[in-house]
Amino acid sequence: MDWWRLDLNPKVVAAVRKANIQSMKEILSLSGPDLQRLTKLSNRDVQYLHKTVAVATKSDPVVTALQMYNGQCPFPTQNQRLSMGCPILDLLLGGGIPLMGITEIVGESSAGKTQICMQLCLSVQFPCRYGGQESGAVYICTEDAFPNKRLQQLIAFQPMLRADVPADVVNNIKFGNNIFIEHVADVESFNHCLSKRIPILLSRGLIRLVVIDSIAALVRCEFGAADSIVKAKCLQKFGTMLHHLSHRFCSPIICVNQVTGAVSDSHLAHSELGLLDRRVLPALGLTWSNQLLMRLMVCRTHICIEGKFPEGEVCASTTGTVIRRMEIIFAPHLPQSFCNYIINKQGVRGMKETGVNGTREVGMNKLTIKTILKVSI
Repeated sequence: MDWWRLDLNPKVVAAVRKANIQSMKEILSLSGPDLQRLTKLSNRDVQYLHKTVAVATKSDPVVTALQMYNGQCPFPTQNQRLSMGCPILDLLLGGGIPLMGITEIVGESSAGKTQICMQLCLSVQFPCRYGGQESGAVYICTEDAFPNKRLQQLIAFQPMLRADVPADVVNNIKFGNNIFIEHVADVESFNHCLSKRIPILLSRGLIRLVVIDSIAALVRCEFGAADSIVKAKCLQKFGTMLHHLSHRFCSPIICVNQVTGAVSDSHLAHSELGLLDRRVLPALGLTWSNQLLMRLMVCRTHICIEGKFPEGEVCASTTGTVIRRMEIIFAPHLPQSFCNYIINKQGVRGMKETGVNGTREVGMNKLTIKTILKVSI
């Protein structure tokens, strides 16, 4: 290490060399008393040495919480999001799915979890300026066969769904060539896939999104009720591996999860029911919940009859369309909120609801705002 490049007193440099300290990393790893004992320097010189080395090694400038709140944070990667392919759902999620961390989509059967995941696999292939990552995705199926026919339909209707993107850009993307499908049936195969195969695709830049559908089906057939400790360790191991891949390659991880049965009144205080007070809980328990960055819960709500909601609000969709709802259960950067969406042949689309008084609300229901205000008061 060339210590003379640092703004240090020659006496300090000589003491550091005499102590046989070879790098700045060694200095930062030593406490003040230990460094003072090795170099025989004064406490003031040791503090200045620590400060000088810390300034020389830092790679990013310091920012305040106010700068981060105002979107002035100079870390562009942390501010980037993967678009959901719908501006209304992106508004709900603060721009889309975070690039680093595990996002869980949990819900009952036929709530639209797989449809959302397939749309994300297409959205990640768009250029960055349109909310994508200009790369592919890997889709890991653990239970059912991959719905390839539905994927082809979504690809065909991408120009209609993504009207914000120029047609020539959409037509130049070979969506089907950039989605890698993997079927795994047991924990051992899944572990091999995470540790060997996916890192190769990520390191080569072929993918920037990993979808696991579903994580609950994978461990449900491997562990019984008496294997709770072993199952918890397995989930922690998978969570650590997924976090490592996500942060190393700046790629979002989407995990589909299932829900348990009805929750009794005695357990409501300890459950994560969100704003809608559902009596179902995500599977896999607290161990898996601690691995997640964000949890989204989706469900079917009701059928649009004669162009109106049962509550009397006008529906923008066609008669007979099933209305679904997406809710943010927890996220470090977002409040609890929800919005309605539909699934048609074009894909997953958030709903712009028009109330009876003529006001329009995009992405967030009135109940959400009232509940947040009530809690804050």
